[in-house]
Amino acid sequence: MNINHKDQAVLITGCSSGIGHSAAVCLHDLGYQVFATVRKSEDIDQLEESGIRTLQLDLDDPQSIEKTLAVVLQETDGKLYGLFNNGGFGQTGAVEDLPTDALRAQFETLVFGWHELTRRVIPVMRSQGYGRIIQNSSVLGFAAMPYRGAYNAAKFAIEGLSDTLRLELRGTNIHISVIQPGPIRSRFRHNAMHKFNQHIDYKSSVHAATYQQTIDRLAASGDANRYTLGPEAVVEKLIHALESEHPRSRYRVTTPTIVFAIAKRLFPNRVLDRILAGVK
Repeated sequence: MNINHKDQAVLITGCSSGIGHSAAVCLHDLGYQVFATVRKSEDIDQLEESGIRTLQLDLDDPQSIEKTLAVVLQETDGKLYGLFNNGGFGQTGAVEDLPTDALRAQFETLVFGWHELTRRVIPVMRSQGYGRIIQNSSVLGFAAMPYRGAYNAAKFAIEGLSDTLRLELRGTNIHISVIQPGPIRSRFRHNAMHKFNQHIDYKSSVHAATYQQTIDRLAASGDANRYTLGPEAVVEKLIHALESEHPRSRYRVTTPTIVFAIAKRLFPNRVLDRILAGVK
């Protein structure tokens, strides 16, 4: 499929590192008109040195979303080919130890922020008659694991919203795709450690012994496990979702994601619970 990317604008959130950064660089190299967004202003310079248009966007702030999208549309004559919702963080901790404000913060960024941006983009795509919206979900968007309740819940919500959008946008030439990564090389664990320390009183918890394993996992250097892939593995799926005439509704990345997807279809919950309960 021969595609001229020159006039195809793509907005990407969460580009300071990891998947978002890799996606911005790769799509820029392919010739897309990339608008990379970051939450902190100090992260702008590095991407702009590569020639990538970079804007500050706080997904927790509807005014920031409105202002940033207005700048993008002003620079593209009101058109936007693709949106890659990727920005966010993972809150770790047992559900019973999780302050409601921490759960609310997780949803504010990963669900409400994505929803606010998406619903503002859809009328633009309706007007132009085409568009691609790609949501970066997770293996935790369909396979719940212990001590990740906030992140599980937010990603499950994204999966549900995406499925609903796909049904509601049938026949509009606006395609909705979900990417489901497993372990990917990024700063995710580093950021999760910060949120864990911020919200979880782990020393006084009944889960204190298990939390030590959580802390060791989040603080460890190197790959999370032998199945960890680089962010380019996600970007490969993103490119297919942007360029395929018939993009898939879901793209699974990494062996654990594929294995858990098969297991969900084959095994009853009691079997899966025994497997997943051992994940720390």
